[in-house]
Order: sequence, then C-alpha cells, then structure tokens
Amino acid sequence: MSTGLVHIAILGSALPYTELYSPCNGDLVLGGFFPLYFLEPESDMIQLSFLSRPMDKMAVNWWLWKNYQYVLAFRFAIQEINKDPQLLPNLTLGFQLYNSVTSGQFTLRSTLHWLTGKHYLIPNYTCQTQGKTVAIIAGTTSAFLAEIGTMLELYKTPQITYGPYDPMLSERDKFPSLYQMATSDNSLICGMLSLLLHFGWIWVAIFVSNDLKGEQFLQDILAEMVKKDVCLAYAIKLPDTKKRYKKTEIYFLAEIRILSANVHILYGDVRSLYTMEILSKYYLTLGKVWIMAAKWEIVLLETQQMLHSFHGGFSFSHYKEEIPGLKHFVRTVDPSHYPEDFFLSQLWLHAFHCLPPGSLCGTIGLCPPNASFEFFSGRIDMLTISDSSYFIYNAVYAVAHALHKMLSEQIEKGSPADAAQPRILPWQLHPLLREIQFTNSAGEDVSFHETRFHMAHYDIHNIVNFPAGFRLLIKIGEFSSESKHDQSLVLNEEMIEWPVAFMETPQSLCSQRCGPGFRKIPQEGRPVCCYTCVVCPERDISNHTDAEQCIPCADHEYPNLERNHCLPKLVTFLGFEEFLGMALTCMALCFSVLTAAVLWVFVKHRDTPIVKANNRTLSYILLIALLLCFLCSLLFLGRPKTATCLLQQIAFGLVFTVAVSTVLAKTITVILAFKVTKPGRTIRRLLVSGASNSVIPICFLIQLALCGIWLGSSPPFIDTDAHSEHGHIILVCNKGSATAFYCVLGYLGSLALASFTVAFLARNLPDTFNEAKFLTFSMLVFCSVWVTFLPVYHSTKGKVMVAVEVFSILASSAGLLGCIFFPKCYIILLRPERNSLKGLQKRVSSKGS
Repeated sequence: MSTGLVHIAILGSALPYTELYSPCNGDLVLGGFFPLYFLEPESDMIQLSFLSRPMDKMAVNWWLWKNYQYVLAFRFAIQEINKDPQLLPNLTLGFQLYNSVTSGQFTLRSTLHWLTGKHYLIPNYTCQTQGKTVAIIAGTTSAFLAEIGTMLELYKTPQITYGPYDPMLSERDKFPSLYQMATSDNSLICGMLSLLLHFGWIWVAIFVSNDLKGEQFLQDILAEMVKKDVCLAYAIKLPDTKKRYKKTEIYFLAEIRILSANVHILYGDVRSLYTMEILSKYYLTLGKVWIMAAKWEIVLLETQQMLHSFHGGFSFSHYKEEIPGLKHFVRTVDPSHYPEDFFLSQLWLHAFHCLPPGSLCGTIGLCPPNASFEFFSGRIDMLTISDSSYFIYNAVYAVAHALHKMLSEQIEKGSPADAAQPRILPWQLHPLLREIQFTNSAGEDVSFHETRFHMAHYDIHNIVNFPAGFRLLIKIGEFSSESKHDQSLVLNEEMIEWPVAFMETPQSLCSQRCGPGFRKIPQEGRPVCCYTCVVCPERDISNHTDAEQCIPCADHEYPNLERNHCLPKLVTFLGFEEFLGMALTCMALCFSVLTAAVLWVFVKHRDTPIVKANNRTLSYILLIALLLCFLCSLLFLGRPKTATCLLQQIAFGLVFTVAVSTVLAKTITVILAFKVTKPGRTIRRLLVSGASNSVIPICFLIQLALCGIWLGSSPPFIDTDAHSEHGHIILVCNKGSATAFYCVLGYLGSLALASFTVAFLARNLPDTFNEAKFLTFSMLVFCSVWVTFLPVYHSTKGKVMVAVEVFSILASSAGLLGCIFFPKCYIILLRPERNSLKGLQKRVSSKGS
C-alpha cells in the first residue's frame, strides 16, 4: 500500500521523484485530509500527498505551519487507541495523509490516489488490502467536503469533518455518508450581537464569503440585528480567491477606506480569507475592530501582515476542555521521532533554522537537544489547541468506538476466526456512527445527535500582536446560550488590547449618541441607527443615552437644567414676605389707613354742608365698605387655608356689593334731591323716607343668596398648581364652581353698570355739592378696572393670577375712594371757606347773577 507523491523544492536542491516513506500501516486504515501548503500555479496539477519528496520545478507558495497541529492530534489519537487494550484489542489503526486545498482538480486526484493506492490513477482499481480502509477525516472547507463527498459516496465511505459546522452538509439526502463533529453556529450570531451591544457598537460592516453559507449567515445576522437595533453599514461578499495574490478580484475593496463603521464582522470559508489578506496588504484596515469565528485563526496566525491588521480583534471558538496528554505530546515531538515525516522536518527548519541529527543535508547546523514546539516563535503557537484539532481527536475516537461496537457484534455472531481477521466494509459503520455516543478523555460527551446543537458555549479571544513579532490569542471572556431567552456574556475588559488607532474603547456609530436630556429623531430614508438629537420638551427628561422618547416628570417634580433628572418641586404661594406680596400688602394697608383717615375727616366734619350733602350715612357706609375691600385683599396673600379660601371670594363679593350698591344709592339720592323741587309729593316722600337706602340691603341679600348657593354646591378649596411656575408647586385657592364665581362677579358687574348708567344720566345736574359727576367718573374707573381684569386674569397662572386679582381689588377700590372722596377732602381740609353756609350762599348768588 502506498500513497501518491508530491514533489516540493527543499533547501534549493532538486530531489529525485521518490517516495519519502510509507504511511503508518495498521489492520484498519483511516484517511486524513489536512490543509498544509499551497503550490505555485504551474505545480497545481501534480499536488498529491504531502508526505512525499518534491520535484525540482515545484515550489510551495504558502506554508500553513499551524495546521500541522492537525496531524499531531490525528497521530496522538491513533497512538492512544492502539495502546488501549479495551477499545480495539488485537487490532491497530493505521493512517494515510493527504494535503487538501479546495480545487476540483486537486480533489479528484487526491481522492483517486486514496482509493487506488497507486501513483497511476486507475478508476475502480485498488491495490490496498480489501477491508482495510474504513473512513476518512476531512476538512476544513465545505467546498472541499462537497467535492470529495461526491466521489466517496460511490463507495459509501464515512466522512467525518473537523471543519466549521455547515447546515448544507447536514442534508442527509445529499450527503448521507458525511458526519460533522462541530456543533451548529446558530448561537454564534447571538454571541457576536451580545458583544456588539456590550460595547454599544450599533453601526457595523459585515464581510462574508460569496457562497451559500455566507449568504445564509448574512440573512440570519441581519434578522437578529433588526431585533437588537443594530444597523448594517455595508455588506461585502468576499470572492472565492484560490491564489494568494489574485488582485483582479479585489477591485471592490477600495471603497472600504472611506466607510465609517469601526467594527467589522468576518465570516465565511477559509478560502475567502486570502482576499482579506490582500485587503490588509493593499488597503487601510488598521483602524477597525474585527469580530470573527475561530476557523479564521488558522490563517491569522500564519500571516504576519494580516495578524497585524487584525490586532485588537475578537475571535469566537467553541468552548472545549483540555485533552489530557495532547499538549505534552505536541511539546515533546520532534523530527527524530518521525524521521519519515518530510513536513515535520520542513517545519523544524522553518522554526529553528536547523535540522535534527541524521538529516540528509549536512550544510545545515544540527538542532540543540532541547528544541521543541514550546520554543517556537509567537507567530506559530503550536501549544494552543485549536477547535479543528479538538474535533480531529474526537473524530478518530468516534470511528474507533464504532469499530469497537461492530467488532463486538461480529464476535457475538461469528467464529473466533472472524475476530482475528475481521472483514469490515465502510458502509457498515453508518448505523453505528449515527447512534454513537461516548465521553472523551476531556470529559465531554461526543455524539452526532441533533440534540447536541441545542446548547452552545463559546470562548472569546482577543487577537494580540506583541512587539518583536510575538502574537497570541488571549482568552478574555465567554458566551453561553442555555436557550433563546437566556444568554450571558462575561468579559474581562481590563485584558482587552484595542487596535493601535484607538486609545480607549472604540465607538462604531452612524450618528453621535444622544446623551441624557435628548431624544432621537430618525433621519428619513436612512437606517434607524442614523438619527439627529433634539432636546427634551420643557417638562420632560431622558435619563439614558439614545432615548427614543422623553419621559414626563410627575406633577410634584420638575426637570433639572440638563433635563436628565426630575427634582422635587418647592411648595410656594404668594406670601407676605415676597416682593410682590409685600408690595400688595403695603398698598392694601396704605389704602386702608387712607380710607380710615377719610372716614375720620368725614366724621369730624359731619355737620358741614359738603358732608351732609348727598346723605352722609351713605358716605359712612361706602367708606367702611371700601375699608373692608382693601382689607379683604389680604385674604388672598399668605399660605392658603380652608378658612381663607372660603372667605376670599365670599368677602370680596359681599363687600364690593355693598360698596357698589352704596354708590348706586348715592346716585339715586342725588337724583331725588334735585327732583324734589318739582311739584308732587311722591318724590319728596321717597327722599324723606330714605327709600334710596333700601337699595343696599336688597342688593346685599341677592349677593348673599348667590354666595350661599356657591358655598352649598361647590365651595372653594385648597389646590395645587404644578405647571405655572418652573420648579414650584403653587398652593392656590380653587374657586370650586367656576359658574358660581362668574355669577357673583357678573352680578357685581351688573350693579356697577347700573350705577354707572344712573350716574351718567345725572351728570348734568347743578354741581353745587353735586357729586354726580364724581360718581360717574368713579364708576367708569371701576368698570374699566374689572373689564380689563377678566382677560388679564385668564391669561395668567399661579401666583401672578392671584396678584392680578388683588391688584384689581385695590385699583377699583382706590378708584372709588379717590374719585368720590378726594375732591370733598380737598374742600374740607384745604378750602374750608367753601364748606360753610356763608360760602355756599355766596357761590349760589354768584351763579345766579
């Protein structure tokens, strides 16, 4: 049994086209397909097994040194199984190894060589011992698996993959012989979005491979991004570049330099990463944070230029326990253990620039005895076990357990001879592989059941490029998904290294965030992440970043100046100590004193003609009413209480009714006094009997009835005004029934209008001690004040409304006092000669002449 041959230029010398060594023989043989290098284009057609010497015209374009860990994990698993007396007793596993790079020509040749076992490709011919080949371990790309699966399906050969999970490969109708060790990546999207939301990255770009898997990932993540309010800046499908520097397929990447997203998600087939390597080489990508799946680690750790560009990025890999002994095996292996392994010698030469003892080339120095993978440069971290290596280890054991079960069944049914020389056909393993379930040496349950996909646990690594070329993937957190509704992300942010362009945690936003006190307004025709910020309305706040709506403060609270917090309002009222309250109080007291002084003057000079004229009793009543009007204004000032709220409007309505009805009575008295000179006894009787004085109690009783109805139906009460003054709750007296208030005010206005009309009609009567003109003018002032009061009163709120009402009371009362009594006081105090009988006779005679 032999493998196909690949000829690779080594150390610049041409080596003969001869087989380097025969693969590990065994009673049963596994095939292993691992991506380890790429050849130059002219050598493509001759690529076969990687464990063979090269021809002189062949040269390796790109070595994937890190991937040799796959071979080591493969070897380690087979050696463990062969040493286990319980798993496959009296049988040994062998292997055949092939380089795998996705290409229709490469795949066809490699598969035919594995099937035939000859250098010459003869379909349906094999020189291998019948029944030895049982399964192959393949990966890492879906395209490669699909290509070899088409041919191997003819022989029903089981294919166990160690690459990333692909839902396309899980279709049993198309790939009935294919088994995937990796679990579904359905939770990967949730993990990536959790990372985005944790750092507030809502404006991201997505790079996916230009295939069905990349398209499916793009659709799935976009659907989840819509739910999480994360927006797509742009999406780019990476071409399937099979050559390392195929620049003709990257013309579309130039636009990336001017796009704004600082966070890029990378997902797809490994082949697409070659395009990304060109992108990092020819275009500016240093100022971006990359988020990717673990399968990209392979080439990232191999390519210096790319790793520098991806510094500070994040990688998601499936959580895995450490396989006992595997790391020690990798640490201690060297070419002296496997002298026939050409690739291991090449790797040793690349890492240490030396060759182990017994090498064919004497011009190169010998390696020191302590040389091992533990001392490799940081760019090739062989001791960090990758996901694929872990899956390869499990895949070998899965086949071994299936073989163990089959052999046990054959022993139970057959003869001892069958156990010594078992005949196993590859297709017989399928029923056993579908049902296989075991616990590996790391303590993890391994199976191909669909139930294993329901829970996912990811390790999150930070890609770090240290000085002097030392590079590592450092675990900085975990993401676990127990169910769709229970997801958790744990990060150690202190360990994170960001790209060199950022001094702190980067942002990736379409628009600058709207801080507290602002809310977002979407921009028409753009994604929801693109918006403008507007300040919250006067009575609203927003206490978090990027608020959709502002929140109104409660009635007893008000926004602070930044409008990000509600503060308790101060309870206030129109108090005596305030400037406005103090001014109104002083005015009320001054007018009260002035009114009292006028009353004293009138009482002192009660026997003078000017006081006796027009009924001095009515003058006393009017002065007392005005005094009470000035004093009742004080009920509107100070902290409102139940008693003051009840007295405010009632006292105002009653005392003003007395005042206005007294003016009306005085006006009627003036008219009767001048009518009494005419013949007739009726007017004289009315004047002598004081009938005009009865106007006052009649009007007062009507107003008292209205006030009684008001108090009985809906009396005034203490209320709060939380909106009139910013930051304050104003204590006010609510009038209760607005209808009753306007009835009282309307009745008072009717009396005032009647008094004004009567006084206006009497204005032309003889003016010797005739106050008709003064009464007319006083009522004009009174009506003007209250007509002005109504619109002003309704246009103000809070304490100003109270102040307006108090001012109207004082102004109207002062108008009555000044217009009616000040002229008389002027004569009494300053012109006493006119306030005497002699002076009165002189004035009458002078007018008569």
